Amino acid sequence: MLALCERGEANLLSSEVLVFEKNLNRDLVRRRHTEECLKYATDFIELNADIEKRAEVFVQNGITDLDALHLASAEISEADYFCTSDKKFYKKATWMRLAKMKIVMPTELWEELKK
Repeated sequence: MLALCERGEANLLSSEVLVFEKNLNRDLVRRRHTEECLKYATDFIELNADIEKRAEVFVQNGITDLDALHLASAEISEADYFCTSDKKFYKKATWMRLAKMKIVMPTELWEELKK
């Protein structure tokens, strides 16, 4: 997927929330991997009042605070897809059907982008 971003065939978004979460990670290898991936990001979404307000809706529907901020950041930036490898979050977020973008697991995103 990063190769698609590198070739300009897909866009990766980064956000203030992603950077915050990356910095919380004590696993240096995972943190560095995240940093390398985020180098491919074409846009950076800063946290703002609109994102916080939208995240509140997600939290009221059972999404954790940090996941709600991730989801709201992507939605406010009009992302087409929100990709997560967190199965619990994926199930809850897709069941809610509140997000305005398609929520996918990495394998689903790969299949979507290959079309």
